[in-house]
Amino acid sequence: MRSTRHLLAGLALTAGLLAGPLAEAAPATAAPTPAEPAASSSTAAASSYTWKNVRIDGGGFVPGIVFNRTEKNLVYARTDIGGAYRWNQATTSWTPLLDSVDWDHWGHTGVVGLASDSVDPDRVYAAVGTYTNDWDPGNGAVLRSADRGATWQRTDLPFKLGGNMPGRGMGERLAVDPHRNSVLYLGTPSGNGLWRSTDSGVTWSKVTSFTNPGGYQQDPTDTSGYNSDEQGIVWVTFDESTGTAGSATGTIYVGVGDKQNAVYRSTDAGVTWSRLPGQPTGHLAHKGVLDAENGYLYLAYSDTAGPYDGGKGQVWRYATATGAWTDISPVAEADTYYGFSGLTVDRQRPGTVMVSGYSSWYPDTQIFRSTDSGRSWTRAWDYTSYPNRADRYTMDVSSVPWLTWGASPAPPEQTPKLGWMTEALEIDPFDSNRMMYGTGATVYGTQDLGKWDTGTPFTIRPMVRGLEETAVLDLASPPSGAPLISALGDIGGFRHTDLATVPSMMFTGPNFTSTTSVDFAETTPGTVVRAGNLDGGPRVAFSTDNGANWRAGQEPSGVTGGGTVAAGADGGRFVWSPAGTGVHTGTGGAWTASTGIPAGATVESDRVDPRTFYGFASGTFYASTDGGASFTARATGLPAKGDVRFKAVPGRKGDIWLSGGAPDAGYGLWHSTDGGAAFTRVPGVEQADTIGFGKAAPGAAYPTLFSSAKIGGVRGIFRSTDAGTSWVRVNDDAHQWGWTGGAITGDPRVYGRVYVSTNGRGIVYGDTSETGGGDGGGTDPGTPPAGGACEVAYRITQQWQGGFQADVTLTNTSTTAWTGWKLGWDYPAGQRVGQMWNAAPVQAGTAVTARNADWNGTVAAGASVSFGFTGTWTGTNPPPTNLTCTPGT
Repeated sequence: MRSTRHLLAGLALTAGLLAGPLAEAAPATAAPTPAEPAASSSTAAASSYTWKNVRIDGGGFVPGIVFNRTEKNLVYARTDIGGAYRWNQATTSWTPLLDSVDWDHWGHTGVVGLASDSVDPDRVYAAVGTYTNDWDPGNGAVLRSADRGATWQRTDLPFKLGGNMPGRGMGERLAVDPHRNSVLYLGTPSGNGLWRSTDSGVTWSKVTSFTNPGGYQQDPTDTSGYNSDEQGIVWVTFDESTGTAGSATGTIYVGVGDKQNAVYRSTDAGVTWSRLPGQPTGHLAHKGVLDAENGYLYLAYSDTAGPYDGGKGQVWRYATATGAWTDISPVAEADTYYGFSGLTVDRQRPGTVMVSGYSSWYPDTQIFRSTDSGRSWTRAWDYTSYPNRADRYTMDVSSVPWLTWGASPAPPEQTPKLGWMTEALEIDPFDSNRMMYGTGATVYGTQDLGKWDTGTPFTIRPMVRGLEETAVLDLASPPSGAPLISALGDIGGFRHTDLATVPSMMFTGPNFTSTTSVDFAETTPGTVVRAGNLDGGPRVAFSTDNGANWRAGQEPSGVTGGGTVAAGADGGRFVWSPAGTGVHTGTGGAWTASTGIPAGATVESDRVDPRTFYGFASGTFYASTDGGASFTARATGLPAKGDVRFKAVPGRKGDIWLSGGAPDAGYGLWHSTDGGAAFTRVPGVEQADTIGFGKAAPGAAYPTLFSSAKIGGVRGIFRSTDAGTSWVRVNDDAHQWGWTGGAITGDPRVYGRVYVSTNGRGIVYGDTSETGGGDGGGTDPGTPPAGGACEVAYRITQQWQGGFQADVTLTNTSTTAWTGWKLGWDYPAGQRVGQMWNAAPVQAGTAVTARNADWNGTVAAGASVSFGFTGTWTGTNPPPTNLTCTPGT
């Protein structure tokens, strides 16, 4: 993901408990404190919502893929701003693991390192934090899980980590000792050095004997602190041949952001360290991967930190027994125009190694393969006679067709590309035929890699279903046509006619790099306008068929970016406030400068009167009644600090809701019914960042309101069915998605449905099982046993024709620990349970019983345990009835 999301920099983080599955906070000593009870809310909570992703499949950078070395099919992926995922072999999809990250800790959706424990495969660790400069005011943390990421505990660090910083494709920075799994190492940036935990990630301390903090800076002159951050310690690799079970591994290699001193080694389990003698200089070692059977440490070098840049590279092999260094670069450095990073060895076939030229954009990335420990190499593609090329592979992107970008490039370029930013590259340690690799847009993979060596084309396909990693900038749900039109960072946006189907293509004609604003004409929703960023323009586009096809618009002089754009209620006129120049009005052709409104104002349209438009800037609300030709100032005294968003209510002239502000200034939700002449603050709403409208509740006349807000001391997604008089939180602590302040909208055709923007987890939508609501799937709080010792949450997390996946969480609400548990339920529609993990199932007819596994029967008072399963259904898939939890069995 290339988005840096500067707008997040103004958010303030608060210390303390991270409620829900991320259960433990810690002070700056990097040692945990006891968990505290979550804050309570005076608002009601809706337990009837089921949450899913609007399917896009991918959309952002995947810098790390980690296979567990002792359990087959246990695979994790980390993203730069969108959390971590676990592979589900039964559904060939990814399960998100960090949706419980809350608003105050939004930076913890950036994952800079991930480690899966080979001794105890149930344990997994993630080093989190998005920026090391002041864009993210919070510190980093190490998250630890004993149930494969279903629940987490957190230890805060006294410094920041950079999941979306330069160098984020290097790694892995976090590693578990393969013999003594209570020992972990973490490489950190910003001069903070190497850190170690000896108690399975609970507490951390600096390794003071490691004295090189890694001072390489991408651009020392960058005053923002982004490119001038010191890269630090970039990977940790254990030599498993130098240890025995239960004792710390003796030899450890560490990669450092230092072109002259890139690799260090300890031979006494981390007590002392020394620069590896004889090593090459002048480059950064992006990866260090060990083939312990043959005694080779392989290193992929680049002249920069990546993930986009890199003009020269080398690949080296170090013999661990003799100390001999060998340059095994697939291409002479003089012939490279890229760096090397993606690096993997075949654990089933020692001597097979692969490496990627990660930064080769034109004409494509390149992947190299050797079956003789780097003595000779073959390429994924070669030139025949320039510009023609011969590929060893075929690309099948039928499951994610937009990966072609709608392009028709001339040779030697192809579409779809093999990739770019290919820093994650892994051969399955249990299956030489399976490989996965990450790109800037997706995860690709193959199941027949062995064909590479026979000269038979192997097939590469997206392996990305369930991994949603877009930054959402705006959302629109028209009253007819497609239910959802989105504005996204990096890949532009989509028109979704089916929320469960990947669209065939993103917006094209033009294809913005990021779409910043989208709107439709309320009474003629076939008319849609969007604005966005594109080098050289055009930066505005129009559609007359509900966003299916587009034509580029003209631009006034001075435009540098998309800004915001609004369509008049009947589609006859548009108002555009682009970056770089002032507000303009037009009918879809030439633009005329508006008067009376400052440049940079946010603009919206009245949803009834086609001649009325609104604007906001610096605490003042503006209105135009002549189609945007002239604006006059109306209400003042509104939030002048922070981000402010507003919308007009469909079907009600002059009815406007305004949200936004900053924690140290005015912050909340305001309402006007007179076209912005006066606003009244909505009582009880402490903070609000978005506002959207959906279908009115059964029996109600006013549209349903939705907001990402703080009400009753609780942050969440809230709904009001009585024009803001009362509010209900519709999400829960397991579904928070970090920062959700970009956009929100209800669906005018489906009561209760809400579309929520995230900054890296794609478009999330919720449906309610209430009367008149959407397709649901439901959450059932279960039937607690006598004494109230157990609470149960059953959630359908994915559903497809004939099948589904569900997660179940049991919470011990008693004052004593459980020594075992079972959960029983009845399926009302004859559903059948298939594969179950973290519990043992028995099904007799419609009755299902799930019992604890051997390792998760003990549940402390106040703690939770989770399990999941796949199932089948026919007809309908309602939630189960009569959930009965029995602890201590």
